[in-house]
Amino acid sequence: MGGIEVVVGLPDPRLRPFVDRYLGYREPAPVPLVRREVAGAFVVLVLGWGAPLDVVDPRAAGRGAYGVDSFVAGPFDSHCTTSTLGVGLGVQLVLTPPAARRVLGLPLGELANRAVPVGDLPDRWLDGLRCRLADAPDWPRRFALLDAALGARLAGSAPLDPTLGRAWRRLAGTGGRIGVGDLADELGWSSRHLAVRFRAELGLTPKATARLVRFGRAYATLARELVARPGADAPDDPGGWAELAARCGFYDQSHLIRDFREFAGTTPATLARSGSLSSNPG
Repeated sequence: MGGIEVVVGLPDPRLRPFVDRYLGYREPAPVPLVRREVAGAFVVLVLGWGAPLDVVDPRAAGRGAYGVDSFVAGPFDSHCTTSTLGVGLGVQLVLTPPAARRVLGLPLGELANRAVPVGDLPDRWLDGLRCRLADAPDWPRRFALLDAALGARLAGSAPLDPTLGRAWRRLAGTGGRIGVGDLADELGWSSRHLAVRFRAELGLTPKATARLVRFGRAYATLARELVARPGADAPDDPGGWAELAARCGFYDQSHLIRDFREFAGTTPATLARSGSLSSNPG
């Protein structure tokens, strides 16, 4: 079957504010491959043409997608699992909620905590794009097809409400450390109005998004340290986790561990010892 092939493509510079990279992959799974995927304040788009997979939310079976090669998922406020058997082929994009709102042309409240086959979306353009990607002879031409398709979608879409765009930038830019009341005051909206509008358009409430942004920062920090120190022992010293908690805006070590249990399904120490993290960025 051969080994895993991963090809990173850089989008056209005009698309970089919306998507930072394309991740092409060919991944053989001669035995069932099951992964835990962490929660996150992002949208995952997979356009595939290989072995099908299942996306399962353990909280509710109806939120998942089964036997699919192409799907849109998230934002998710809990971990889920993916499983497959065979040779997976496709491209993965990870989009911020404002980018996904424009690219998909859907309020993300309709996609929050759900994985949806692209063929079930109201606008079937992604299904057609998947077929063109499968027919393309190599990765550079697939990435060029993505550039053209995403550029056309963005050119034909209405901009996000500027106040919601500012709300997202403040949450992301502060690492989730800004209070929702303070954010609402900055924007000139009530906290309730902000929560309703943000959830409808961008998928989750500002409070949940802030928690996920903070978790994502800690998760990414842990991932970088694993890459920088391959084979190193996980830090059993409680002070090490306390330092990570303080660096990423958690109240204390216990707060960090609770959020990892909720959003990753396990503790940071267990993740570090495993040496294997989710394919989602956190």
